[in-house]
Amino acid sequence: MASNDLVSEILELKRARNAVILAHNYQTADIQEIADFVGDSLGLSFKAAETGADVIAFCGVHFMGETAKILSPSRTVVIPDMDAGCSLSDSCPTDRLSAHLAAHSDKNYYVIAYINCSAGVKALADVICTSGNAEKIVGEAPADRNVLFVPDQNLGAWVVEKTGRAMDLWPGNCYVHVEFTRDSIVRAREGHPNAKVVAHPECTLAVRMLADEVCSTEKMIGYCRASSAREFVIVTESGMLHRLRREVPEKFFIPGPTGQCSCADCRHMKMNTLAKLRDCLADLRPVIEIPEDVRSRAERSVRRMLELSR
Repeated sequence: MASNDLVSEILELKRARNAVILAHNYQTADIQEIADFVGDSLGLSFKAAETGADVIAFCGVHFMGETAKILSPSRTVVIPDMDAGCSLSDSCPTDRLSAHLAAHSDKNYYVIAYINCSAGVKALADVICTSGNAEKIVGEAPADRNVLFVPDQNLGAWVVEKTGRAMDLWPGNCYVHVEFTRDSIVRAREGHPNAKVVAHPECTLAVRMLADEVCSTEKMIGYCRASSAREFVIVTESGMLHRLRREVPEKFFIPGPTGQCSCADCRHMKMNTLAKLRDCLADLRPVIEIPEDVRSRAERSVRRMLELSR
């Protein structure tokens, strides 16, 4: 089927299903272009909840579809590929976290969970955070409690640097962001001496130290737009460059190279295609289901984050 025909079919199915299409920043350009909203996982889930859509088609990875279902329990939430997972979310399975908390009950942990985790982990957490508000959420943690930050140790270490708050860090990471290396970023600086280096906090300390700015994907937009610089090396998953080029067209964006290649693609994010999006809208599957007791506890943690972010 021709690409234009496929796009037309998706748009017709969207209308017939009264659906909203969400695309994470790391999706391919063709999916971003057809989406109603493009952004980070939590922001997209809130946008979907505000619509009157009956169906939410989330082009991202599995935990992102879960987040949409947590906030919109009465909607049908589908994702293009159920096998699109996340190394970071997978690094902290619910059963392992539950066992860890039981084994260390003497620590009286206050659990802060980064949004990139499963619904089960969200349900075990005291509060959720994003890369954009992690500093604020950690700063609001009870002073008389030990903090366990899950699942990203690099983001957690960055927040410790920013806040000075001691935390125990779960040993998890995003396989894409740890592929950026000190040497690869040094090469990028040498090749583009006038460019600002903008890195995601999921990167390692060695990479963060070389960056001019460390921030979430959403904050990258504002930083690059406001900066007097004309060129930027973007040290995160490659899909982010399409959004930056679309929203800040007057600037020039260079993909941050990894130790192996000239840019960083997430194999899970790239499992989604327009054809799979068409199929999930046509069949209303794969569908996201979460037991209500898990969903309600996970929503509690998300809502607590909103209260603390005010």
